[in-house]
This record gives sequence, C-alpha cells and structure tokens, in this order.
Amino acid sequence: QVQLVESGGGLVQPGGSLSLSCAASGSIFRIIAMGWYRQAPGKQRELVATINSGGGIDYADSVKGRVTISRDNAMNMVYLQMNSLKPEDTAVYYCNAYIYATPLSHNAYWGQGTQVTVSS
Repeated sequence: QVQLVESGGGLVQPGGSLSLSCAASGSIFRIIAMGWYRQAPGKQRELVATINSGGGIDYADSVKGRVTISRDNAMNMVYLQMNSLKPEDTAVYYCNAYIYATPLSHNAYWGQGTQVTVSS
C-alpha cells in the first residue's frame, strides 16, 4: 500500500504565503512524478504543478511566478511554496504521485487533501 499525506494548509490573507508538504510512504519501488492539484467548490480538480524524477517541472498558467514546486527524492517528499496568494487560490489542495510499487506495477495515488483558504 502507498499513502500520501499532506500538511501545511490553512488560512492566509491575500498577498500572503503558504507552504504545503506531502510525504509518500509504503510500498514504493520508484516514484516517477509528484505534484499538486486543487479543487475549488463547484469546480473540477485542476493541475497546480508537477515535478518528475528528472526535475522537469510544469506549472498551471494561473500560478506561474507565484508558486514553486520542489521535491526531495531521498525522502519521497514534494513541496509547494505559494506566494502572493489570491482569494481565487482558495481550494482543497491534493498531493498526487505516479508510483511504481513494484517494477511491473504502477498507479496514480492521491492524498486526502488539505484546505487552503485565502481571505481577509
């Protein structure tokens, strides 16, 4: 079994910063990519940022320049540093990872989500 556990959400004022962390644990042979998605009320889940094992990074246009994703391969962790937060960034943020549990078995896994609220 593989588990993803997020931490670091909360309430922040517009223009503020917040950092999210996600730890992957369990039966892990290799992690291909890790990332963050978010889902606001009444909206579909959308990509925020992803980073692959080679360090390749992709950001959603809506967060470029305000968000930095990073990864600790040795610790199986991914981080999201969010700056200049806007009310429209309010959402539940989900950690995602594409993992080989064995050399032949791979799946996408999701964390339970952490709430980020940007409000004055």
